Amino acid sequence: MSHSDADLADWARTRLGHDFTSIALLRRALTHSSASSGPGSYQRLEFLGDRVLGCAVAAWLYADHDEAEGRLTARLHALVEGPANAAVARSLGVTERIVIEHNARAKGLHQSDNVLGDVAEALVAALYLDGGWAVADAFVRREWAQLLVDRPRLLADPKSRLQEWALKRRRGMPVYAVVDRQGPDHAPRFTIEVSVRGEAPARGEGSNKQEAEKAAAVALLGTIGE
Repeated sequence: MSHSDADLADWARTRLGHDFTSIALLRRALTHSSASSGPGSYQRLEFLGDRVLGCAVAAWLYADHDEAEGRLTARLHALVEGPANAAVARSLGVTERIVIEHNARAKGLHQSDNVLGDVAEALVAALYLDGGWAVADAFVRREWAQLLVDRPRLLADPKSRLQEWALKRRRGMPVYAVVDRQGPDHAPRFTIEVSVRGEAPARGEGSNKQEAEKAAAVALLGTIGE
């Protein structure tokens, strides 16, 4: 789906809180690799945005929450993982503005947590590059902090939530199994399947087993309405 520069500028002004000097940068943050490989997609911006997001969230958690290091770390991880980032992207109306190849859109990739989470990080990077730290930090504080208010269950560890759900219904412990591993040793990609008695299994992907297990748990929680 293509949007004019004027439409993107208006959306950024009203939803992201910033007047972009470079609409091309904003458009790149919304462009999936299926539509433009290499520097034309959001992949490099995602790399930067992940770091900016983590730093911004860590800073305001430290300033606003007088808690022990372990609790702060748990909050940080929950707030910067895929499901949280995807929730922010959806709330901003990103789904309708992602530039993605037709077949990929037909498969629903523009609605997946993985893609939406990546775009959210890319937008943070675009705001940082176009407006500086203050602009990116204000955006992160506003949008990610709202998750603590609106969606506290989202921030709970998905594996713990799934285990609690299963045991409460006497389904036994969730079982996780590696079903695929791809990529080189320095950049592996794991696919893990989780199963709970009486439910269809679900799969998740990640750069390590723990991340993939959490993604699988999130997927299964979604299918059971949790």
